[in-house]
Amino acid sequence: MTVPHDEFAAMAERHRRELRVHCYRMLGSFDEAEDMVQETFLRAWKAIDGFEGRSSVRAWLYRIATNACLDFLDGTARRALPQDLRPPSDATEGLPPRTDIPWLQPFPDRLAPEETAVERETIELAFLAAIQHLPPRQRAALLLRDVLGWRPGEIADVLEGSVVSVNSALQRARVTLREHLPARRADWAPSTPPTAEERAVLHRYMAAMESADPDSLAALLAEDVRTAMPPWPMWFRGRGTVLAALRASWASDGLGYRFRMLPTRANGRPAVATYVRTGAEYRAFAISVLRIERGLVTDVTAFHDTHLFPAFDLPPFLPADDVPRAAPSP
Repeated sequence: MTVPHDEFAAMAERHRRELRVHCYRMLGSFDEAEDMVQETFLRAWKAIDGFEGRSSVRAWLYRIATNACLDFLDGTARRALPQDLRPPSDATEGLPPRTDIPWLQPFPDRLAPEETAVERETIELAFLAAIQHLPPRQRAALLLRDVLGWRPGEIADVLEGSVVSVNSALQRARVTLREHLPARRADWAPSTPPTAEERAVLHRYMAAMESADPDSLAALLAEDVRTAMPPWPMWFRGRGTVLAALRASWASDGLGYRFRMLPTRANGRPAVATYVRTGAEYRAFAISVLRIERGLVTDVTAFHDTHLFPAFDLPPFLPADDVPRAAPSP
């Protein structure tokens, strides 16, 4: 089967969202995933005359996307979160941002495939951070087999290896992944629309942060809560340490941060877009992904990637006198 060039764009576009998620899993970067989808379409366009229909267009595009990501990953450093690189900090430690480290990036739920559930929490930040420890070919084999459900023979064709080598790569990848995933991952619930409790906790969290109210925030944080804010390399663990660090940023001498927040969704979890007061307006500052368990916030990762706000359909500024409020995205 030969796909006419004039039909190719429409066929490829139908798979853009799922290919973007696949590339994001491979790379840990929303920006790079966008680039790799474009590279996939370019490679496919150039090779369309050789497509003979022995597989579906979808499988063919996944093969091209996987190899584009493998080419891109050749010789590049893995992406990380601060907790992957160093022990937790105390509340007084302040380190400059690290622009030499390729940090993980968040993924907006609004751009995830609508027709395909994100299986097994494979877009969770913890999963993304863990899979970065795998060599690229092991990473590709694991995603194709355990996430997409491909057969070892199909994966061998993509990776240009044998079924034996694929099975060996999968075995090693699964061992490494278990070493780096959180101990309680087996207890995680599937990604679902936010519950009423989640929405209530999220709004209480936003209100406490906006009003710089440590007592209200303390009631929302788990005792072993963990927070990080790449590209700053330090991270904090424990309610007391997290609150102490926030108190310092909310310093009442007139120089402290003042925030406004809007709810969103990222990586299958509740998230907030944070804006910081600068004169007569609030400027985009960070996108924070939260984990809420049993009515408490257990993890907050605030990504200082303000250029990603448009991908979340978020404005770059909010007025200081009349900040709009909205319910969390379903």
